Amino acid sequence: MRTMYSIAAASVLAASTLATPTAHAGKTLDAIKARDQVICGVNTGLAGFSAADSQGKWSGMDVDTCRAVAAALLGDDKKVKYVPLTAQQRFTALQSGEIDMLARNTTYTMSRDTSLGLTFAGITYYDGQGFMVPTKTKITDAKQLKGATVCVQAGTTTEKNLTDFSRANKLDIKPIVFEKLEAATGAYFAGRCVSYTTDASGLASVRNKEAKNPADHVILPQLISKEPLGPAVRRGDEEWAAIVRWVVNGLIEAEEYGVTQANAAQMAESSTDPVVMRILGKSEDTGKWVGLDRQWMLRALKATGNYGEIFERNVGPKTAIALPRGLNNLWTKGGLQYAPPIR
Repeated sequence: MRTMYSIAAASVLAASTLATPTAHAGKTLDAIKARDQVICGVNTGLAGFSAADSQGKWSGMDVDTCRAVAAALLGDDKKVKYVPLTAQQRFTALQSGEIDMLARNTTYTMSRDTSLGLTFAGITYYDGQGFMVPTKTKITDAKQLKGATVCVQAGTTTEKNLTDFSRANKLDIKPIVFEKLEAATGAYFAGRCVSYTTDASGLASVRNKEAKNPADHVILPQLISKEPLGPAVRRGDEEWAAIVRWVVNGLIEAEEYGVTQANAAQMAESSTDPVVMRILGKSEDTGKWVGLDRQWMLRALKATGNYGEIFERNVGPKTAIALPRGLNNLWTKGGLQYAPPIR
């Protein structure tokens, strides 16, 4: 009898282990579904990442992340409300529930991930902090900024990195700190600072957008930090975090397997590749693991295209910002973009 009881107990345990759990909606997910809209915190204006045009239409890599999530969850990439936030406002806005997700060129760090009540949902751009100087200064190396004034935005990793870099190299750099991005860049272009510092991608964006003549300013080659940028959500709502995380992963994996905005619908019908079939919901219902239907990723890809398309459209070599893929290439092409598999 004891043996039979043990076998029965083991069978029940195995069955429960193999059962596929159904995602339970958390309070953030419930609120989003009730209002039928994702509220996304973005930059106040950083071309290529999140910026509004004269008609109020938002575009950029971070904006496309929000759009892809809305398409996957709500079936429409237009169901997004964009809330422009300064660096100092962004975390409070997320913590307080003013926004559902933060997609605002925000660096994933240990302190932010552990002490601010946030959960990062992936890395959408590998960056590093650099310096921009007027070409006429003939400065070619960041260490030539000894004793120089440098414009920087408050409440950022940039401000802390600048202090560390100056101290480590005994440069006595004099930071001039501004709350808003526009104030910091305006001061630099007005000649109040010898240099302006932020993420290298941001430098390229600012130079293209705000300089009267971009050729009058040079971005120095050295990077003084690692700045992995990605979307964040509030901690404690794992169902919502999982949706954002796996949409980001899906955009990257789709590029690796050649699924694009143009061919996604056709590949959903005809592809026999096991990975593509899973991504597009043809062979398996992966959506039920995150509380969505089986075509969640197909909708995201039809709305924004894959990660590579998002990069090329917003910041790639053919855009005015003209950033190379570099570290943001797929791992199969020498970059760092490597997504856990959808399976």
